[in-house]
Amino acid sequence: MPPAMIPGATDAGVTVIAPAKINLYLHVLGRRADGYHLLDSLAAFAGIQDVVAARPADDLTLTIAGEHAGDAPVDDTNLVLRAARLLAETAGVAPGAALTLTKRLPVASGMGGGSADAAATLKALDRLWGLGTAPADLMRLGLMLGADVPVCLGGRAAFMGGIGADLAPAPALPPASVLLVNPGVAVQTPAVFRARTGPFSQPGRFDYAPADAGELAALLQARTNDLTEAAIALQPVIETVLTALEACPGVLLARMTGSGATCFGLFADAGDAAAAALALGPANPGWWVKAASLESDAARLDR
Repeated sequence: MPPAMIPGATDAGVTVIAPAKINLYLHVLGRRADGYHLLDSLAAFAGIQDVVAARPADDLTLTIAGEHAGDAPVDDTNLVLRAARLLAETAGVAPGAALTLTKRLPVASGMGGGSADAAATLKALDRLWGLGTAPADLMRLGLMLGADVPVCLGGRAAFMGGIGADLAPAPALPPASVLLVNPGVAVQTPAVFRARTGPFSQPGRFDYAPADAGELAALLQARTNDLTEAAIALQPVIETVLTALEACPGVLLARMTGSGATCFGLFADAGDAAAAALALGPANPGWWVKAASLESDAARLDR
């Protein structure tokens, strides 16, 4: 039956945000026999996001808008369409919806943009189609789309284990700001893992809430992103970004997120992060530079 006729569906559109995921640290613990790497990472979210909007329609369509619309595929390789079809097939409903993705985050940037978009699509269509899918079942579908989708569905700071999909709650993070910088280059995650060399790391989890941004930075300084060296070997400009962030007044920590190429600076003061954005952006016109809040709970961003 058409989606608008499904019990509980709404004639109004549904809009769900897809916030950027930030890996505050990322350790590679080992490698499975099938080639996938075992990870330990603390993921949080930033107050900047893509947006997925869904309206009732007879057919499934996708329109992409926003500053990075031209970089995102509009065919079936897009995780938004894959998520929509997977949910419809699982629920036994017609995959009808007019989807609009406002793409504000760079693609292949280490911020989980595609995964966040997929998670937002599952949430939006579950509401639009009136399905009432249990959270555990949405998580299962998310994992079928990618290892980062479950943490994006959860929307809260979490420790990621296994290949990234084994989640455990993280302590609350203190108020802080981040300056996100992408130098305008895409980095493919498989290539970074292939380029990684050296020994494996130990887990870096902690079990108490840092009192403030300074204590959070001190905890993170004792941890790393084990993919940084490999990403720099593929895209040396990442090192230039990290050096620029380290020189910003008020920065507590500079680090790459995910497999790159986006890097972040951690700040206690939102004004310092905003001032750094005003300094770095005009000086580097090819870079994507955004200051944002660091969030333990992405639901705050919907308010």
